[in-house]
Amino acid sequence: MIISASYKTDIPTFYGEWFMNRLRAGYCKMVNPYNRHVIRVSLHPETVDGVVFWTKNVGPFLKHLPDVKRMGFPFVLQHTINGYPRALEQAVVDAQRAVEHMHHVADTFGPRVAVWRYDTIINSSLTPRDYHVETFSRLAKSLEGATDEVVVSFAHLYRKTLRNMEHAAKEHGFTWSDPDDEWKKSLATELAVAASAHGIRLSICSQPQFIMPGCYEARCVDAERLADVIGRPVNACLKGNRKECGCFESRDIGEYNTCPHGCVYCYAVENQELAKSRYKQHDPMGEALFPLPSDVIDPRKDDDQLGLFAETDKP
Repeated sequence: MIISASYKTDIPTFYGEWFMNRLRAGYCKMVNPYNRHVIRVSLHPETVDGVVFWTKNVGPFLKHLPDVKRMGFPFVLQHTINGYPRALEQAVVDAQRAVEHMHHVADTFGPRVAVWRYDTIINSSLTPRDYHVETFSRLAKSLEGATDEVVVSFAHLYRKTLRNMEHAAKEHGFTWSDPDDEWKKSLATELAVAASAHGIRLSICSQPQFIMPGCYEARCVDAERLADVIGRPVNACLKGNRKECGCFESRDIGEYNTCPHGCVYCYAVENQELAKSRYKQHDPMGEALFPLPSDVIDPRKDDDQLGLFAETDKP
């Protein structure tokens, strides 16, 4: 089993101590949002093939990565670096600092461990096409040697995303739009060329209609990359959460509405104040990411029934 930590929240930035305590305990708990049952997820090295970390700032977790490896958990890092203005990313670490962290990870753990994400691509008066080309090209140059892949996607406009984007646009005085497919295909092509110039392959997450020559399908949870890191095959099948997803099957241990980064385009946070509140409630010694609600049913047994990708709105 591959553990995903987590596409629902930034565990390395905000919940690193909790994650390490759960590895030592050998399990964690989470809530099935559909039937409100508590799921107990095994975190034993014998049952975990590896971990995929998702983050926008691995800095606070760098001190833990050697212990994760020492405890028998190989890992891959999916690290988002967009370099967006504060109106879109309220509390994300400076892009240059994130680049330095990526180089540190690659130098310490190997060149196949770190994957760069330029995600999500937002077309706005603050981030027009020229902004993306210039920023992406500069980041690709600075990340040469630290990664061999960049994952991109164009904004998935869920209802909650639309609401948050409109609110931010009014508050900060910018405009934004969802450009047509030709705009996206053209930009993907140009970004792929820029990435290739620095030894980086561009892949597109869950949007096959934008895969142009020089682009590839993203497998953000990638058993083949993990196998390269480990040095042996990983037994996992392709099983994304929807037909467009190219991921291998995994178990995500995060929770929605728990990341306080404040990115207005985020699909995983509907209410930023709720996310901040849950972060404050967080107990690093707790079994779950934040205190279990009173309405859940806790059978206190390992989960063997819930599909590994029960959620439907992961991009």
